[in-house]
Amino acid sequence: MDKFRSVIQTEFRQFEEVFAGILQSDNPLLNEVLDYVYAKRGKQLRPILVLLSAGLSRGITSKTIQTAASLELMHTASLMHDDVVDDTPMRRGAKATHEVWSNKIAILVGDFMLSKAIELLSAVRNTSILSIISEMCASLTSGELLQLHSGESMWISEEQYLQVIKHKTAHLFSACSEAGAVSAGATNRQQTAMRQFGMCLGLCFQLKDDVFDYSDIEDLGKPTMNDLRDGKATVPIIKSLQRAPKEEAEHIKEIAEALANKSPHIDNFEAEQEIRSFVLRYDGIRYAYQLMDKYRKKAVDALSIFPDNKYKDSLISLLDYAIQRMY
Repeated sequence: MDKFRSVIQTEFRQFEEVFAGILQSDNPLLNEVLDYVYAKRGKQLRPILVLLSAGLSRGITSKTIQTAASLELMHTASLMHDDVVDDTPMRRGAKATHEVWSNKIAILVGDFMLSKAIELLSAVRNTSILSIISEMCASLTSGELLQLHSGESMWISEEQYLQVIKHKTAHLFSACSEAGAVSAGATNRQQTAMRQFGMCLGLCFQLKDDVFDYSDIEDLGKPTMNDLRDGKATVPIIKSLQRAPKEEAEHIKEIAEALANKSPHIDNFEAEQEIRSFVLRYDGIRYAYQLMDKYRKKAVDALSIFPDNKYKDSLISLLDYAIQRMY
């Protein structure tokens, strides 16, 4: 990620100062948890996206810095809450916050971070940015509920799944790029283009995560087959089930459901290997990459209204990184 930060080196340093500064309190336990979360912060892709989008539009401002910090706080809080909801034991190669402390503490610290995000947003004093981010927050919740309420079965259609990830993942990327543009005083046309770019980038990012879930790489920082263990079918297996003969597809469904239900009658390792082989055999991974390529083209097309410069080059490279990354 240093390649992307180098384009916005000064502004990214300002973002980090704001982000670190707002994670302060007079509560020792809260500070302990916040220090742990801060030390385990991820790629910080979303604030980078905010800053690059503003740079491409009309230039990075102080409002851009505050918006980037607010969105990163919201993203981090949502991950902490998601880890509790999904009972995820690991996050970014370390124990999830709720595993180190408790569910209650993880939820409350996430709430603290959300309140700090709102504090930053109030300082921005831009109703358009506030509207973009409030809509994003509603979308994140809607997507989670949509997935939980998809019916008794874990098996949903590709169309339903893409709708879920638009709400749960892509809308956050879209909000980052759009809010970044607005913070720079973008035109309506530029704002729309950045919203479309962010949505396509977010879909590529999530689809690549879906591919990782069928990986046998041990160094991802999170367990593989996690989605299936949580009873969530993603594009690689959804498409593979469509392509496979009915009898074989039903057999794989039974194994996946047993895995999700933590059945004592199956060997988890053998079940996962059989599912992974099935998805590879019916080109579920390849299909996910084909979808990523489709969204990549749409994202690049959205940027065509902007002149060529270092910010545009970096955003296209960021798009390629989302697809080509190894973790």
